[in-house]
Amino acid sequence: MSILEVNNVSIRYMTGDFKDIGLKEYVLRKIKKNYNVVEFWADKDITFSIEKGDMLGIIGTNGAGKSTLLKVVSGIMRPTCGYVRREGSIAALLELGSGFDGELTVRENTYLRGAMLGYTRKFMDETYDRIIDFAELREFEDRPFKQLSSGMKSRLAFSIASLVHPDILILDEVLSVGDGAFRKKSEQKMREIIGSGATTILVSHSIAQVREMCNKILWLHKGRQIEFGDDVQAICDRYQDFLDGKLKL
Repeated sequence: MSILEVNNVSIRYMTGDFKDIGLKEYVLRKIKKNYNVVEFWADKDITFSIEKGDMLGIIGTNGAGKSTLLKVVSGIMRPTCGYVRREGSIAALLELGSGFDGELTVRENTYLRGAMLGYTRKFMDETYDRIIDFAELREFEDRPFKQLSSGMKSRLAFSIASLVHPDILILDEVLSVGDGAFRKKSEQKMREIIGSGATTILVSHSIAQVREMCNKILWLHKGRQIEFGDDVQAICDRYQDFLDGKLKL
């Protein structure tokens, strides 16, 4: 039985005159039928399923609808059409640098983010040193968070969140944080989580990363599903041909 099933999911955004005019003008235009509405489908008719222990790589150029789809899968957004069925707990690392308080110290933010993720104070006391050392921020722990670089902030967020052991783990470009050494360390940490039985969805612009780590793959382009399957190497080859201009969609 699938641990995650996405069935004909579509996500629509509505834009129009209401963004530039007041309520009174909007009502008048509606009455006169002089009101412009533009529909934009971020994703259209996306269908796939994954089993326990799978690692799904989602690929596609910017604007493909990858991050929007992850928000629906994680429950942040509701699809306009279709449905998502999940089994078990789910953790999504979508925007690593958000949710921190710039005025608090790195130490205080570590405990704050841990509380937001549902960790107890006892658990955070026991794991704090491991979090800081993994993030390589020992000499910065008493500095205001706002003084950190964006890479350092992402490393801290990844280090805290990687303590989660959910049934489904969603990663949006999080393995690209930090320098080469930290990326290698974060990939190894993800392998440990996957090895423990977590089902993982990874969005990555690194084809090599998807080839190496994933056993299933979903290719999106401008909100449309191009391919889905377990022949990761073949689909990555075709995607690379598309990027190189050798394949037209």
